[in-house]
Amino acid sequence: MGAAEHYLSLYKKYLGEAEILILKGDYIQASEKLWGAAAEIVKAVGALRGVELKTHADLFRYVARLREELNDPELITLFHVANSLHQNFYEGNQPPEFVISGAEAVKRLAARLEKLIRQ
Repeated sequence: MGAAEHYLSLYKKYLGEAEILILKGDYIQASEKLWGAAAEIVKAVGALRGVELKTHADLFRYVARLREELNDPELITLFHVANSLHQNFYEGNQPPEFVISGAEAVKRLAARLEKLIRQ
């Protein structure tokens, strides 16, 4: 399995786990899984293009680059929401509605990036 396939596998795993955790009412753990799903799909796109993304800063810079390439300003906003979910894992300060909305944002981000993967 190549790096891109590995990251895609993790993306799907984390997204599925997040959905189950939301149904169980475990919004803090769901938050971290959603962040993980967002990070992994960005890494998958990078891997397909020969770009290794190791740090949060790498991820943010790459999303900014994809935003320019795709002329899609919402990519940054969607990734920013995913990052807020990562913060929620540590702080636990977001009400359930925010996590549920964040899950939809991660799915929208992934849908945009999956188009790049299928090219």
